[in-house]
Amino acid sequence: MNEVVFPAPVAASVSAETDRRVPPPPIGLLAELTHRCPLRCTYCSNPLELDARSLELDTETWKRVFTEAAELGVIHIHLSGGEPTARKDIVELTRHAAEVGLYTNLITSGIGVSPDKLDALHAAGLDHIQLSLQGADAAITEAVGGYKGGFERKEAFAKEVVARGFPLTLNAVIHRTNIHQVPDMIDKAVAFGAKRLEIAHTQYYGWALKNRAQLMPARQDVDRTILEVEEARARLKGLLVIDAVFPDYYARYPKTCNGGWGQRTLSVTPAGLALPCHAAQTIAHLDFWSVRDHSIADIWASSPAFEAYRGTDWMPEPCRSCERKAVDFGGCRCQALALTGKAENTDPACIKSPLHLTLGEIAAREASAEVVPGAAVYRAFSFGA
Repeated sequence: MNEVVFPAPVAASVSAETDRRVPPPPIGLLAELTHRCPLRCTYCSNPLELDARSLELDTETWKRVFTEAAELGVIHIHLSGGEPTARKDIVELTRHAAEVGLYTNLITSGIGVSPDKLDALHAAGLDHIQLSLQGADAAITEAVGGYKGGFERKEAFAKEVVARGFPLTLNAVIHRTNIHQVPDMIDKAVAFGAKRLEIAHTQYYGWALKNRAQLMPARQDVDRTILEVEEARARLKGLLVIDAVFPDYYARYPKTCNGGWGQRTLSVTPAGLALPCHAAQTIAHLDFWSVRDHSIADIWASSPAFEAYRGTDWMPEPCRSCERKAVDFGGCRCQALALTGKAENTDPACIKSPLHLTLGEIAAREASAEVVPGAAVYRAFSFGA
């Protein structure tokens, strides 16, 4: 089974003044500029409580964040959302990120992005575009994203992107509704002129966790996609790079969350909260500092939320004595919370977790359940718990 490989974490240094371990600088920043989006994907990893437009950081604050990130050592920035181009200042923000030396990646639905806007982003210095793909045809794309005509718009957008010389990555989130289309999605990536395709099975946070019973694929279907990806990688070598992320629910060991909690990357929400990972707000007892009140450098070095699960000292057994503790850092804290009730517990994706077999039982039960039309909850600002 293939898995995402993160750069190996750099060893932390020790402050002479406090004897406290100082983490190496992050390499990436996920800037969630807005939660506004034309799509209503049932698997969306945004939180159930979305940040309203009135809470979004203003232009100058985002520019300060980008400058501070670059000064700290961040190399690349992902301009995301929601739909980042819903911000009227997206070109200005992109230009500033490029000017301070950040590699810029726009993560977009492609819907509503005009050719003129693409020209302006190109002139501003945008380096790369990542386009979401909900399905390989109009019907599945609409069923998943809740937007009529979305597939046709994405296809047209991809052509405009490639025509301007942007490197294009397609990101296809896989689940029970579209898993049969993996070979077709690979073909579409080639037809669209993409350089890279991410076959990313749904990670069950946010809206995906809410809709897990409607999204969970069967084990045999997941295994089939592994073979499909391996075949396509060999066949399309030199033409298309295919990355793959497979479900934790069918794994033996957990994935390393973002290269380790507070080790390699950070996220900033539309309202300005700085997070060790994009789903970290689900861990309600953590104290998340805001970029309105603290610099990126201070947050990275001293935020209680980043310190909570950084490294290995926090680990209980069996993680504390595990030979893999510096490999996967105990797995995903958000998943541990969602499935065990405690974020510090061993991620049930690990075979050493006492709940590992239960995780497999959940997956098997939900994958075999009937898909009920209309049962999935579409992403929306008006959602009530």
